[in-house]
Amino acid sequence: MSGIEGKVVAITGASGGIGEASALLLAERGAKVVLGARRPERLADLALRIGRSGGEAAWIRTDVTRREDVAALVALARERFGRLDVLVGNAGVGLISPLDELRVEDWERMIDVNLKGVLYGIAEALPVFREQGSGHFVNIVSTAGLRISPLMSVYAGTKNAVRTVSEGLRQEAGDSLRVTVVSPGFVHTDFADGIPDAGARAQILDTRDRVAIPPQAVARAVAFAVEQPDGIDVGDIVVRPTAQD
Repeated sequence: MSGIEGKVVAITGASGGIGEASALLLAERGAKVVLGARRPERLADLALRIGRSGGEAAWIRTDVTRREDVAALVALARERFGRLDVLVGNAGVGLISPLDELRVEDWERMIDVNLKGVLYGIAEALPVFREQGSGHFVNIVSTAGLRISPLMSVYAGTKNAVRTVSEGLRQEAGDSLRVTVVSPGFVHTDFADGIPDAGARAQILDTRDRVAIPPQAVARAVAFAVEQPDGIDVGDIVVRPTAQD
């Protein structure tokens, strides 16, 4: 299957930012989107907007730290649309802070969401893709893993872990499955809202407001990978502001 039209695409973290932008763009281009996130009211509104524009969308509340929630997302795609062609692993948190603050619970939260959430997606979607004989994982990581900066050690570590797992998956996938990693730089989203350290939050907000790109720029990268014909695997895409170091 080539192109985007008719593909069934499940997206985690779909209630805002990159996930929302990707859902809107893919639906506009003919995909049937299955939305997962922890904010059901946002998902319901997004699905309504997509439907009013002539697209098709389904949604279910999804906390990627719960394997059963990720399983339910994949199951909804198959129940509603008969298959799953693409899983976009977008859900993530960036609870950045100095290591000296020893925010161990925040470290564990990032591991649970950023890494284990992606692994749960692989665990649920891979058997489906094998059964179908096709499928595509698109994992959203970060340029934070390409250029390690202070305050971001654990966050970057989780994103680089996903990068490593994705490359291993690509090599194991064979010629019928595809794996893409998209590394955004500073994107104008609510990423900073969850940062517990006031100094780190102010630093990220300042940089975001000066140089950040819109989430639609990353959505176009996702769409580019998804629209490629069978047999063409777009492995790694970096999307960042020209002004970013």
